[in-house]
Order: sequence, then C-alpha cells, then structure tokens
Amino acid sequence: MRISAPIVESLDSILPDEPLLMMGAGPVPIPAKVAAANGIVINHLGETMSRIIEQVKAMSRYVFQTESSHILGVAGPGSAAMEMAVANLVAPGDNVLSVCNGFFSTRLSEMSERVEGNVTRFVIEEGKAADPLLVEQAIAKYLPKVLTIVQGETSNTVCNSALPDICRAAKAAGCLVIVDAVCTLSTMPLYMDEWGVDAVITGGQKGLSCIPGVSLVAFSEQAWDKITSRQDTLRHWCLDAKLADKFWYQSSYHYTAPVSGIMAIHEALRLVCEETLPGRFDRHLRCSLALQAGIEGLGLSLYADKASRLNSVVGIHVPKGIDQKTILARISNDFKVEISGSFGLDIIRIGQMGEQCRVHNIFRTIHALGSTIQGLDGEANLPRGVAMLEKALQEYQPQFV
Repeated sequence: MRISAPIVESLDSILPDEPLLMMGAGPVPIPAKVAAANGIVINHLGETMSRIIEQVKAMSRYVFQTESSHILGVAGPGSAAMEMAVANLVAPGDNVLSVCNGFFSTRLSEMSERVEGNVTRFVIEEGKAADPLLVEQAIAKYLPKVLTIVQGETSNTVCNSALPDICRAAKAAGCLVIVDAVCTLSTMPLYMDEWGVDAVITGGQKGLSCIPGVSLVAFSEQAWDKITSRQDTLRHWCLDAKLADKFWYQSSYHYTAPVSGIMAIHEALRLVCEETLPGRFDRHLRCSLALQAGIEGLGLSLYADKASRLNSVVGIHVPKGIDQKTILARISNDFKVEISGSFGLDIIRIGQMGEQCRVHNIFRTIHALGSTIQGLDGEANLPRGVAMLEKALQEYQPQFV
C-alpha cells in the first residue's frame, strides 16, 4: 500500500496574525537587511561567494577582536560551533578543566567527555560567577591542557566577568582556553587576542541578531598549531577544522555551504561594523540597565546579584503564588511578547541582545510584564516600573564611546 500525502496547514494558518516580539533568551529579532539576505541563494563555490567569505572573515576579525587567520563558519547552531572547538582541541586523554556554572558551561564538559578528554568539572555555586583565584588554584591542581568556560551563562543569567584574569592564569600554565560567547559576542567586550583566548564560539541567533543555524568559531595560532599537529583522525567529519579550512581559506570543497545563512551573517556582521563595537556595547548596556531598573521598579527581584549579573540575558524571580509557565503563556497570548523560562530554576528571562536592545522594545516588554503580573493577581507597580526605566535611560553615561 502506498502512503498518501498528508493534509497539513499552511504557515499562514499556523503563525499568529501579529508577529511576536522575541524578547527571550534567543533567537532574537533580526533586522530587515539580514532577513532579506537570508532569501538569497548563489553558487557556494563561485567567485561571488569567495568575495563574500573574504568579507565575512574580515568583519569577524573585528568583532572577535583578533588577527587570527583561522575563523571558520559552521553550518549549525552555536552548539555545533562548541563541538567543533572541543573536538579539534581536546585529544583523547587530554586533561580538561571545565568551569561549570550553568547548563551551557556543563554542555562543554559533556562534549569534552565524548571526545575522551579526562574532564574535571569545577562547579561554581549556583547564581555566582567564577572566582579567578579559585580557578587558578584548580589549574595548578589538575594541570589541564584545555579549559572550557562561558562568558555569559544564558541558563541562569550569570556573567563570568573575571574572564580576562582566568585566561591569563590559563596562559601562564600553558593551557588552551575555549570560551562560549554565544550570547555575549558584540553585546559586551570580549578581546580575543588581548585576553589570550584560544577558541571563541558564537551563534548567529543571539548577540549578532542573525538567523539560527549559522555559527562562527575563531581559533588562535596556538590552537591551530595543536589542530594541525594532531596525528589522530578526527571522529567528526563535518566539524573537522582542517577540512573546513579548505572551504574558508583555500576556495575548495568541504560540503555544500549554507549559502543563505552566510549571506545573512554577512549582513549581521556588516551592521555590527557599521554601528562599531563601542557604540554597540553602550547601546546594550544602556538598554539592559534600564530594563533592570524597570523590573525592580515593578517590584520584582532580579535573580543574579550585581557582581555576577549578565546584562545580555536578565533573570527575574517568579513572584510567589504565580506559575512560571502561566506568565509565559499569558504575556505571549495577551501582549504578543515572548520571554523565556529557565532550566530548572523558578525564574523568567528577558533577553538584551542585538535588536532586543531598542528603547521601544524594552518599554513594551515592561508594560507587558507588569500587566501580565497584575492580570494574574500579583503585585506590579507599572507606573513606577516605566518611570524607573525612563530615568535609567536618561541618566546613562556612555562608557565605551
């Protein structure tokens, strides 16, 4: 018996009439020029693509703040870029120190175990940033060849703000450093060469305000030396950096590149360069601090303390007596604003990455959140929340420009 074609709904009947404002932990809204670029298809091995790739690499060097000639695109999510970094830099039997203070930093440790690294998880107290002195002691104790860490842990909104000090300690011990910067690259300072990072990972769908499914990873010269000197055959074929290098630097074939995604990330990177990193850092910090002030003005409490707080994704304690999932459903259905829950914590999360960091977006989000809490019989001082948000915007003094 032959199988009949299923009867399905068109996207027009599935998607909401009014687009949702994506204010969660990612993906984020994308600019019109990025969306338009994502609709283009060209020959992935032609001269035009080679020209675009050269520009993507040049712009990436600026965004990563590196002179590295080993920046590779990955046809996959940020986790695929994570896996490329880990699979190429962690050889079987290598000691790996994984600084774990959340879901995604722990994922790096799991990936390291899968490629047969000898992994030690250095677990940080929940809601806290890593202490550089304690990490330095762990490096001295376990003598890792590779250290993995996130700059910003989106799962619990914690920022490892002492990353430069941790990188210095690792470098002094001859240890390679892999940094997950999926939610932080271009939203806050990360200076790859200056800090001594050996692999920086990012995905398109967060800080860069690009589409999901296309990612970037940058390797230092020291990291590339390890990659090219390995004698074993990498078990990952698509994620083999030496094979990927054939496409990105030798105009040769690896696999059919995600042409439309590369077009989109070209435009996303171009917009970052046009805005400049200092201007972008200030826009993100101004909006995030204003949003945080508005949240506290509503009478809600932020999850992470100020010293450990990530500005790219803001965590908020769920008010007592209200269910997390009910908040998410109500704010989406009634106000067309999408925010996120969390991974086991009783918090809600609001993103401040890329196009989320626009004044009109944070005003709309504060109004939607406050109205949602009130509609669920919770307490939220909406006039004070809006006033505190506006005050923080007016009082912000540029720190990067």
